[in-house]
Amino acid sequence: MSMSSARLRRGATVAVLAGTLVVPLTTGTAGAAPAAVTAALTADSPSPSPSEPAVRPLTPQVARQLDAAVRKVMHEANVPGVTVGIWTPGQPSYVRSFGVADKSSGQKMAPDLYMRIGSETKTFTVTALLQLVDQKKVGLDDPIGKYIGGVPDENRITLRQLAGMRSGLFNYSEDPDFFKALTSDPQRSFTPEQLLAYAFKHPVLFQPGHKFSYCNTNLILLGLVVEKASGQHLGDYIQQHILDPAGMKHTLFPAGNEFPTPHAQGYTEQTANGKETDAADWNPSWGWAAGAMISNLRDLRTWAPTVATGRFPGGKPMVSAAAQKQRLITPQTGSIKGAGYGLGIFDVRGWIGHNGSLPGYESLTVYLPSTRTTLVALLNTDTDYRSREPSTVLGTAMTKIISPGHVYNLPVTPTG
Repeated sequence: MSMSSARLRRGATVAVLAGTLVVPLTTGTAGAAPAAVTAALTADSPSPSPSEPAVRPLTPQVARQLDAAVRKVMHEANVPGVTVGIWTPGQPSYVRSFGVADKSSGQKMAPDLYMRIGSETKTFTVTALLQLVDQKKVGLDDPIGKYIGGVPDENRITLRQLAGMRSGLFNYSEDPDFFKALTSDPQRSFTPEQLLAYAFKHPVLFQPGHKFSYCNTNLILLGLVVEKASGQHLGDYIQQHILDPAGMKHTLFPAGNEFPTPHAQGYTEQTANGKETDAADWNPSWGWAAGAMISNLRDLRTWAPTVATGRFPGGKPMVSAAAQKQRLITPQTGSIKGAGYGLGIFDVRGWIGHNGSLPGYESLTVYLPSTRTTLVALLNTDTDYRSREPSTVLGTAMTKIISPGHVYNLPVTPTG
């Protein structure tokens, strides 16, 4: 059994917070109304003692501990290359690259390399949606049927439920016919309508709003809503209204399988035969509004506080305070204490942000508001280690060192 099919057997709540654009290898399962705000979720986290800071100073000793922790994770999880960064105002920064970006040439990993960021794309798509809410072009509690026809339960599923992963729609990336189409030609281009067709041939899983279930279908629909309400292609809207104002010059929404240089090669076992391959030239159009974007360490450092606060660098609002408040209502998702999901964003023990995973690449971009600390990790593999994504293993190891009262952690889930 390959790692990919093991990933399919995870519990739904873990797959949700894993930010994974999972490609199924079998026919098995892959991995709101306003309530308490994010502060309530952090009550489940252990608190540092009064004399212990929420984030430890990045002394040379702490940096050495982080170096050792990253190398240990890479060795145990067989990760080819990693780039990580930690920044807290008033402290030294920690920026390191380990391992190789290309196993065939031996090219070293480096902080300036472009990487595919998978489901971190969702934070950009939902930001675009919230901007349109501010402009009164759409409403969070509007039914999806007001904008897009032919959706199951279209008059009951709201935009809020789509952004919060509580729609009940089937996840197209779990459809076996989709998997066959993708792996038979990984460079093919998918349209949003084709992706939705894979989802809509399946019945809804539950009544909208009744459960939490991570679903890429939701974001494809929201991407179409953004296009319809704005009159722009999604990538153009994100560039003009989010990336340019944020000064993120190394982030893009690709139209096809283009990949700026320099970039890292990405290694995956999510293939038809389960054997590892380099997925750098796979076409991410199959992820579109849910997972197609590309970025690098510098830009993700910018994005972490921007999306967590709703303000561009310099202080100008990216979305209104009211919209940001709605985004950061993160009800707990099932049994994972201290972890909740809001509108295209999560709170895991105080760390606000998102992670991403698609064939060949994983990422983690999070922000701890209490100390204004940003943590970014970029990896060039998506192969699980002991049923956990390597980005989660890495995030756990690093936050145990720098923020023991706020450990980024998702539990191991049985694969059987």
